[in-house]
Formats: sequence, structure tokens, C-alpha cells
Amino acid sequence: MKKNKSILLSGPYILWMLIFTLIPLGVVGYYALTDVETGAFTFANIKDLGLFLPTLGISVWYSILSAAICLVLGYPVAYFIAHRSAVTQKILYMLVMLPMCMSFLLRTLAWAGLLETNGIINQFLNLLGLPSLKMIGTPGAVILGMVYNYLPYMILPLYSIIVKIDNRLIEAAEDLGCNGMQVFGRVVLPLSMPGILSGITMVFVPAVSTFYISQKLGGADMPLLIGDAIEKQFKTAGNPNLGAALSLVLMLMVFICTGIMNRFGSDEEGGVVA
Repeated sequence: MKKNKSILLSGPYILWMLIFTLIPLGVVGYYALTDVETGAFTFANIKDLGLFLPTLGISVWYSILSAAICLVLGYPVAYFIAHRSAVTQKILYMLVMLPMCMSFLLRTLAWAGLLETNGIINQFLNLLGLPSLKMIGTPGAVILGMVYNYLPYMILPLYSIIVKIDNRLIEAAEDLGCNGMQVFGRVVLPLSMPGILSGITMVFVPAVSTFYISQKLGGADMPLLIGDAIEKQFKTAGNPNLGAALSLVLMLMVFICTGIMNRFGSDEEGGVVA
């Protein structure tokens, strides 16, 4: 009886996974292994992936830099929030979440308006008698856009782990003669490692597949990212099969990142990505 009830309750979830996860994955896999013209089975699309290795390398490099910058910026913010009063924590947590309530596209366009040649930043520099800076259409602008959009994804898992660290452990370390840096390096940092791994994963995965940020902040002179290459295959190149093969590569990267995070970050609650 209990088993039948369990199956009944899990039925909607299984149906959802089947319709919106397994079937789409099967469709992507089918297109990746078939010819764009004849529909015949082929490994040509898989072989052509070698042409996009530089594109994939640039995407991974930008994503690693973005995740590293988000970690450097997000850890102090998460630590600060976790050590405030309960009411202050709620207010600061809301402020971190607030930009995510705005459209991703609008946030990116806002940075484009700030960084462009006649944008607000250069207008301000000109008022001070300083020359305009070349900001839009640079790798720095793309990485800035990634960091701004995905920084909350680093702060929130870090905060959820740091706030659970028992203060008695910190007090014990101080009683044993550890100074502030030693307490952080030997107690706080190791205990917050699940949040670090979770935050890195949550930033890296969307950053490596992004395409809108690179288009609006990078410009035509910037090298393609893997997300741009996939969009190009579907929209302009007329080869969705190759685009599906590239999507499979991204999917594999996501699975690898999630597996690593689950393997090394599952010791603490909240440090696991399902």
C-alpha cells in the first residue's frame, strides 16, 4: 500500500522529467548523430567539434575567470551577511536577490549603456577632463557582465553554509591560541568549502554557455563563445545538427561539474546541486 502511494506521489515528477528532460535530451542526441540534409546516421557532427576547440577554450577560460572573481567578491559579502543580526541578514539577503528580480536582458543592456563610447562612464570622465576609455567590445566587458549577472549565485550558497558554522568551533580555536587568520584558514574556510564548490559550479555552468552577454558587451570583433557558436548554427548557419552536437558537449561539461561538486561538496547540507 505504501509502495503504491509512493509511486502515485512520484508520478507527476516522473512525467515532468520524461516530457521536459529526457525527451528533449533524446531529440538533441538524435540531431547530433544525424546528417542535416539526409537525416542519415553519421558521426560527422561529432568529428566537426574539433573545429570549435578554440571557441570552447575561450568560453571555459572566461567562465573560470568569472567564477574566480565572483568567489573573491562574493565570499567577503557572504561572510559579512552571515555575521549580522537576524533582521539585518534578511535585509541584506533581499538586497542580494533584488537584481535577480529584474530581467537578465535589461541588466545586460544597462551595462552596455554604461560602457559604450558615449556612455555614462565616459561622459563622466569627459566632464573631469579625462579621455574616453575603450570599454565596450573588450574581454573585460564580457567578464564584467558575467560577474555582475552571476555574482548572486556565488553569494547565496556561500551564505547558506557560512551561517551554519558553529561559533563554538571558532571560540575553541581562539582559546587554543589561533589568531584571526589562523581561525579563518583552519576552521572557517574548510567548513565553507561545500559552499565554495557549489558557488563555483552555479557560476561556471551558466557563464560557459552564455551568449547574450558576449553579443551585447563583446561586439563583432570579439571571438565567438560556445553559446554564440550554438546560436549561429541554429539561426544563420543552417546546421542545427552541428549545433545539437555542440550542445551535447556543453551538457557533458555541466554533468562533469555537477558530479565533481556533488562528490566533494556533499558533506554539508546546502552544498549539493541535484
